[in-house]
Amino acid sequence: MSVITISRGSYSKGKKIAEKVAEKLGYECISRDILIDASEYFNVPEIKLIRALHDAPSILNRFHYGKEKYISYICEALLNHVKKDNVVYHGLAGHFFLQGVPHVLKVRIIADLDYRIKEEMKRENISEKEARYILKKDDDERRKWGMYLYGKDTADSSLYDIVLHIDNMKADDAVEILIDALKRPCFQTTPESKMILNDLYAAASAKAKIIDEFPLADVSSKNGTVYISVKASMSQKNVTSNKLDELLKDFNDAKEVNIEVLPFVTDD
Repeated sequence: MSVITISRGSYSKGKKIAEKVAEKLGYECISRDILIDASEYFNVPEIKLIRALHDAPSILNRFHYGKEKYISYICEALLNHVKKDNVVYHGLAGHFFLQGVPHVLKVRIIADLDYRIKEEMKRENISEKEARYILKKDDDERRKWGMYLYGKDTADSSLYDIVLHIDNMKADDAVEILIDALKRPCFQTTPESKMILNDLYAAASAKAKIIDEFPLADVSSKNGTVYISVKASMSQKNVTSNKLDELLKDFNDAKEVNIEVLPFVTDD
């Protein structure tokens, strides 16, 4: 029982590889599903969630705490899927959300730029110059997004367990390499690694429930207990605590919730 995340650029055959791996292993294969789940569950237009992952950071600055809210929705939806195990996820941000989970095999698939340009030219019936511009813009936006959110470039190989250069192999070769890697003991789910993933999900779920009211809340989870820390004025401490209790009254994804309201001094 394991989880695979595949980070891919355009024309890297990542989607095909992900689907073949999932088919051979009998795993669930997800990508756009995460956006749809988040969009429907939180009543957020899907187009805004797509922009949150694909567009340059300036897009999110148009919304009030846009980055925090939409990433919270997507993170909760993704973790809700992968905590069940036996999942292949090919989409943006999976390797970020699942850092620190030992049984998740994090994969990056890349392709030669000249090959990608030729494919873009054929698909869009455009010139080499236009295709190069489009691909460069897409790659730059993905890098900006990774830096904006996490201070890391999506092309940073240290984020992944395996980086495959698809030009040197066929899609079926990549599939076999990933399936073989997944058999290693280090990528098998253990009670300890499962707890890490469950804690990540509990924190993400709690964060998603309160983020509209408390977008800057610090939320974490350890050993089944969720810890929430928010700042409020002395006069609003009880009101804030009661509001958090109300928002989390139906929260069942942790054994316990520990709420801490940290007072700060205001001028009034």
